[in-house]
Amino acid sequence: MPKAAHILLIEDDISLAANLAEVLQDDGFKVTVSHRGDDGLSRANRSECDVVLTDLRLPGLGGLELVRQLHETQPRLPVVLMTAHGTIETAIEATKLGAYDYLQKPFEMPELMGLLQRAVEAGRLMREPVTLPNAPVATGTALVGTSRAMQTICKEIGRVADKPVTVLIQGETGTGKELIARAIYQHSPRAKAPFIAINCAAIPENLLESELFGHERGAFTGADQRRIGRFEQANKGTLFLDEIGDLPASTQVKLLRVLQQQTFQRVGGTETIAVDVRVLTATHRHLETMIREGKFREDLFHRLNVVNLQLPPLRERREDIPVLVRHFLRKYAVDFGVANPAISAEAMRVLQADAWPGNVRELENITRRLLLAARGLAINAEAVRETLAGRNAEGKPAESGFAALAATLLARAQKGGLADAHAQMLAAAEREILAQAITLAEGNQAKAARWLGLSRFTLREKLKQLGLHPDSAEGVSDTSD
Repeated sequence: MPKAAHILLIEDDISLAANLAEVLQDDGFKVTVSHRGDDGLSRANRSECDVVLTDLRLPGLGGLELVRQLHETQPRLPVVLMTAHGTIETAIEATKLGAYDYLQKPFEMPELMGLLQRAVEAGRLMREPVTLPNAPVATGTALVGTSRAMQTICKEIGRVADKPVTVLIQGETGTGKELIARAIYQHSPRAKAPFIAINCAAIPENLLESELFGHERGAFTGADQRRIGRFEQANKGTLFLDEIGDLPASTQVKLLRVLQQQTFQRVGGTETIAVDVRVLTATHRHLETMIREGKFREDLFHRLNVVNLQLPPLRERREDIPVLVRHFLRKYAVDFGVANPAISAEAMRVLQADAWPGNVRELENITRRLLLAARGLAINAEAVRETLAGRNAEGKPAESGFAALAATLLARAQKGGLADAHAQMLAAAEREILAQAITLAEGNQAKAARWLGLSRFTLREKLKQLGLHPDSAEGVSDTSD
């Protein structure tokens, strides 16, 4: 089962620390509390925590010195600062010393939870090793495959990892572009410096420039304090810009300037800030076509495309499907309590024959679903065929699956054979989004509840009603992040 993320909370206000710890634990975190900076530093160095959440002003050891020492001993451990009004400049200085981010008191709990989730994920990306093919897999995160295409990619990683060049990773959705970026980072001289990942398509266009470069107070509506951006966070380290093809034209200009000069200005600011950042980018789009259409700058493309890695789709390396499936079965067997996961030869042939439009990510999700449904038995070919047939409606409910279901229910109602078409439609939609959320969250109810905007109690009850809870037939875990 996915283990709960461990937060080390360092706060000298005993009442505030107790309240924060209770809320964090209710949201699924494991929490250790310390009330002094020196004790917190000792605990951080002794225990395997995922994030340090600390006040800036502490007895025994101040927040700035705590950040400095932790960054020297554990550079991949994210530190989040809680700061009082008037200490923002100090918090920014702490961030320059290696802190992941900061939050001004008083703050809303959803804001803190979101920041902690991002910090946990950032720490995971830095610490969880990406093993190469034929290497022992200790964590379940690996580049898997023995095909000629995968061997070529691994050779390219070895060739470029220690070179101070930008790398453009291109490939269809689900081919493993982020894994390649992490492997390059982990085998580079910057492996102990920050690795900051940004999905350019996931951030609203009007906020992306501020996210990358930071902003000054008053730069725009809602900018009530100075914020540093991801480039400053990644100083001396690596910045991974995923879905670079979705970068707005105005931000493309500023990114080009940073790559050329290694300097930039925050949004609304005049100070020139120098950084030393290696930039890795990825996209599923065909940038050369976008250049011809005037949607992507040619000069930026050439800056990003010093080294180009083309990831093959899964349908072009079908010989890797058996080893990938066995890898995913081993990876999720412990989560589902399966001692010896098995799959029939015919079932494997059916998997190899599929086109896999979602590539390796889709194969992983399908394998996890098959293992869950098999309930300890061997996965057979019929189960594979049914699952592959059912996945065709996923992601396009309005166009296919849900539209067809609505038509079927209304037809039955029209003939007098159904009196609750609306209720059945809503129930099907609810089951689908809950099932997909809990699968995507790998059984983690706390994480799925946040995505769905539900309380953990409400989600748990709905999962029980729909037969998706671990106490019911299909089963998921009630674990925390």
